[in-house]
Amino acid sequence: MSDPELTTSSSAAALVDEDEDLTAAPSALPTVGTMTARQYMSAAWGRIKGGDTGVLPVLAGLILVSILFQSQNDNFLTVANIVNLLVQAAVFSLLAMGEIYALLLGEIDLSAGFVAGLAAVVMATLAKPSGLDWPWWAAIGAALLVASLIGLLQGSLITRLGLPSFVVTLAGLLFWQGVMLRLLGSGGSILIQDNVINNIVSANLGKTLGWIVMLVLVGIFAAGTWSRDERRRASGLTAPPRSLTLLKMGAALVGGIVLILIFNADRGRVREVAGVPWVILVVLGVAVAWSFVLGRTRFGRYIYAIGGNAEAARRAGISLSKIRTSAFVLCSLTAGIAGVVYASRLRSISTAVDGGTLVLYAVAAAVIGGTSLFGGRGKAIHGVLGGIVIAAIYNGMGLLGFEAAIQYMVTALVLLAAVVIDAVSRRNRPAAAR
Repeated sequence: MSDPELTTSSSAAALVDEDEDLTAAPSALPTVGTMTARQYMSAAWGRIKGGDTGVLPVLAGLILVSILFQSQNDNFLTVANIVNLLVQAAVFSLLAMGEIYALLLGEIDLSAGFVAGLAAVVMATLAKPSGLDWPWWAAIGAALLVASLIGLLQGSLITRLGLPSFVVTLAGLLFWQGVMLRLLGSGGSILIQDNVINNIVSANLGKTLGWIVMLVLVGIFAAGTWSRDERRRASGLTAPPRSLTLLKMGAALVGGIVLILIFNADRGRVREVAGVPWVILVVLGVAVAWSFVLGRTRFGRYIYAIGGNAEAARRAGISLSKIRTSAFVLCSLTAGIAGVVYASRLRSISTAVDGGTLVLYAVAAAVIGGTSLFGGRGKAIHGVLGGIVIAAIYNGMGLLGFEAAIQYMVTALVLLAAVVIDAVSRRNRPAAAR
């Protein structure tokens, strides 16, 4: 009799191993030992033609948006505006990375915007000097705990009672908005006076420390990439030749150097302002953590398996209710982190929080970044890239003086284009890949 855990792991891994070439017959690929860079690139091109485009559409879109706005306003690609754009994208990217957990399952969480707002209210209330006066770390911890419990409640209703996620989270959107308004009371806002909380967005790392952090992160990425590709080669799986692995590591280093040069440039008007904003490290930390969870853990493989084919995952022995509930918990937890960043940027939290619009931007950012609305395909990096695109659109149109109506319409068209690309690429992929 086979071990059920091993059977489950094997079944899930077979369903979601994204590094495998799903568009080519096994005999069409050369063995790893004889694969050249040209052969590997040819195989990669075959995957792209088969619909597995990855992040290429969003990167192309970001380049196109940058060219269009820079041609109309020379300030768009200035150092100050690029850093400001990345800071603006933080909330969108965090909410999108949370929403990806629901989208991977073929579900949706419409309450994330007001879960973020409620978490911010809890943090601000506990940290008030004239109130409970909790230390910053305890106030943030309590806010994230509340957000996680909301995800647990909503996920349990969805999985245990079989209720549609759309209805449950829509009810959550209304309910948590009401709770947030009730907590804010007649004043309608809470000013945040804790320096650590406010510095999450407004403070920067020192220039030297920025270089050190970058080199450490690139080193970790390079070591992980080399180790993964070597394991695949040793196992006889498809892997890029070592020259391409080294090229990828070099590209990461060059990209890191360019970013640090941008961040370390003086962007102040009255006094020097330079360095990597703390909030960038928060977004990067969440992206790395969720990428590890989704790509390197059994839990992540189970999420992909359920999103790809829930019935096959159930027959493989995966507990659908536990995995789906946990995904909604992580979705709300990430929304709580976004709420902390949102409040830090404004240095306050008020009834002006538009959670409905925020969650729509989160879904748009995730889909624009490359996550499929049909479930089973998406990565944390998609949320980051999609958030940057959303922020770039609004930043650029703000520089050009476009009114809000035009901004909404343009964002809608970009979202529609992303969904069309997703649907067409899904249709072009072979049945096995889908």
